[in-house]
Amino acid sequence: MSDQAFQAVAMIVYFGGMLLIGWYAYRRTKDLGDYMLGGRDLGPAVAALSAGASDMSGWLLMGLPGAIYAAGLVEGWIAVGLTVGAWLNWRFVAPRLRGYTQVSNNSITIPSFLENRLKDRSRLLRVASGLIILTFFTFYVSSGMVAGGVFFESSFGMEYRHGMLLVAAVTVAYTLFGGFLAVSYTDFVQGLMMFLALIAVPLVGLSATGGPGGVIASVREVDPALLSATSTATVMGVVSALAWGLGYFGQPHIIVRFMAIRSVREATSARRIGIGWMALSVLGAIATALVGVAYFQQQGLTLDDPETVFIALGQILFHPLLAGFMLAAVLAAIMSTVSSQLLVTSSALVEDLYRMVVRSNASDRFLVLLGRGAVLLVSLVAAAMAWTQNDTILGLVAFAWAGFGAAFGPTILLSLYWRRLTVAGALAGMVVGAVAVGIWGNVDGGIFDLYEIVPGFVLNLLVAVVVSVLTHRRNPAIEAEFDAALAMLEKQEKEEEEALEA
Repeated sequence: MSDQAFQAVAMIVYFGGMLLIGWYAYRRTKDLGDYMLGGRDLGPAVAALSAGASDMSGWLLMGLPGAIYAAGLVEGWIAVGLTVGAWLNWRFVAPRLRGYTQVSNNSITIPSFLENRLKDRSRLLRVASGLIILTFFTFYVSSGMVAGGVFFESSFGMEYRHGMLLVAAVTVAYTLFGGFLAVSYTDFVQGLMMFLALIAVPLVGLSATGGPGGVIASVREVDPALLSATSTATVMGVVSALAWGLGYFGQPHIIVRFMAIRSVREATSARRIGIGWMALSVLGAIATALVGVAYFQQQGLTLDDPETVFIALGQILFHPLLAGFMLAAVLAAIMSTVSSQLLVTSSALVEDLYRMVVRSNASDRFLVLLGRGAVLLVSLVAAAMAWTQNDTILGLVAFAWAGFGAAFGPTILLSLYWRRLTVAGALAGMVVGAVAVGIWGNVDGGIFDLYEIVPGFVLNLLVAVVVSVLTHRRNPAIEAEFDAALAMLEKQEKEEEEALEA
């Protein structure tokens, strides 16, 4: 049996497992709340790994190791920024958002929460938010399909479009039928696969390169600067890398997991699991890159594409069947992000646009059917965009991260922590943040080399506060809900403290 045959078997097992999880979730999905938010019944481990897997995509297994392999630890600042940002998101957004969305008319999407939280009768805020999500995530999903096609083309020699369609078909199938539960459970399994692979590759690689001492010595022979996080760093570059962490507060496909946790109390356990997973996975990715530098230096070999260092080491160090599951881990990283984005886009189309603009009293059964149709529609549009491989779509991912972070991040934070936020303030801030990212990201040189999320985030925050102060009118309903959400949080925190003391 050839190496490629073993790897194909691993892929078939992986795809079959994802489809089985989708079927299981389909059996448990009964209404729109189940389809869009899993009935708010996610355990902390599933919520944590689902959020992490849907966040990281192929960057964790290919992008980060490739950057470290090529330029050294100076490229690790972005990992620091993301890890700190993820912790802050879990600590300050997750518990409040879980409680507030339940108190505020049981909101099941981010746009519906903003509308309910601010009592926006004009529906402008919800529709605008839904349109932003629909637009950006269609491109996001398309970029994931491109990545899937490239993966099969480079790993198995499959024609790009065939690989893209295979990834799209399996991902769409379990997302379409199983909804949020399928996406969350598959993300959990995919997160475990990514974690185990990123631990196994560097550990086995260490034994093949003479241990930590052998790795360090070999890396120094290649270039001592690879082991320094500051030798080639600039202040602007470090600040820009760390600023990626700001994006977490406004990523709909990540923070929707917070809304689905079983209780406010379990957000703490989910945070510990999620950040533990993320920290170890990131360290594994960095270690994989350094072990790769050492291994290829010792063997006198050259790696043509630094981003394939994880795949190359997996194929060299492990049995072909295990190497196939290493490849499946890369694919899992891609598919977990695509499925999460598909579902959020579907929810924006159905819950935030169709119900608001066309028909508000449709039955749950019809809305679930419409949600599945929306997944299929968005998938077809994204696949059409990805049909011809286009680097500009892939380049949009970093731009969209900044766009979501600057447009939604300050709005989410203010809505949870400041009772005087108004509809006008939220809308003005979102527009200014998104426009600032668009302008800043298309200008080069000097201060414009700073990552565009920084000016976008700051300007959104300032504009939202100023406009809200100017337009604020006391609303007893808003204040009552704010107090109720705060009381729920305090009650859960007290119960958690009592449980720890006992």
